[in-house]
Amino acid sequence: MSARVTTKQLEALAARINELTSSPAAPWTRDKSGALRANVGNYHLSGAYGGVCLHRMANEDGGVSTPLVYGHVSKRELFTAMRGFVAGLEVRP
Repeated sequence: MSARVTTKQLEALAARINELTSSPAAPWTRDKSGALRANVGNYHLSGAYGGVCLHRMANEDGGVSTPLVYGHVSKRELFTAMRGFVAGLEVRP
């Protein structure tokens, strides 16, 4: 039986994807007035319905895209997809 995939492992993969794509490390930042501003391009986790999903911040209003899987899936399924994505990013020219 394989080891359980943790949220911490998924967060580390999201951080690695942000690093490899030169994307912002955090999904949101506060401007000088204290208002939240979406960091377009950031990859981050979303959790709902007992599953997880990798989201990418798509616009300044906080809209997201789901670049790897459609909807929220098990941690194991997302981990496998994210590992493949990272492997592809690491070999690109």
